[in-house]
Amino acid sequence: MTGDTDSYTIYIPEIPAEVCGDTVECKVIGNIQTPYKSMDQCPSRHNQNELQPCQISLCPEFSKGIVGINVGDQLLILYWLHLAKRDMVQLPKRPGGRLKPIGVFSTRTPPRPNPIAAAVVEVLDTGTSGLKVIGLDCLDGTPLLDIKKARFYRQSSTNAGLS
Repeated sequence: MTGDTDSYTIYIPEIPAEVCGDTVECKVIGNIQTPYKSMDQCPSRHNQNELQPCQISLCPEFSKGIVGINVGDQLLILYWLHLAKRDMVQLPKRPGGRLKPIGVFSTRTPPRPNPIAAAVVEVLDTGTSGLKVIGLDCLDGTPLLDIKKARFYRQSSTNAGLS
């Protein structure tokens, strides 16, 4: 093997894993343009708002990362809920709603220690520096953290595993 493949590796050896209380650093790789300018416009289980097409724009240094993505692909989009509170691990009772407190990890609520959101989207169109998708529920201008091909877990009595 020659060239770039000689040094190809996906892991950095011998770096200790972070532990509880440590911080990790994420790089914003782009931004998401949506028609949703306020939280009440974002589709959620609390309203009947329909999902609308959104544009994912990558920073120039990351644009080559979408080569190989095609119309119709399903992707997992990870994004940073930059306006969300970060001091909540439990949501309080809510008159006319929750009868008792509930943990944020059992919900999709934005306030949480690390306001990272995830959505599976369908690719509607591709370009050299971005993607048009449907399936996002975030505010216009939301920072983009990562894009991955979506994988779905399927379990049945005869076949268990990832598809």
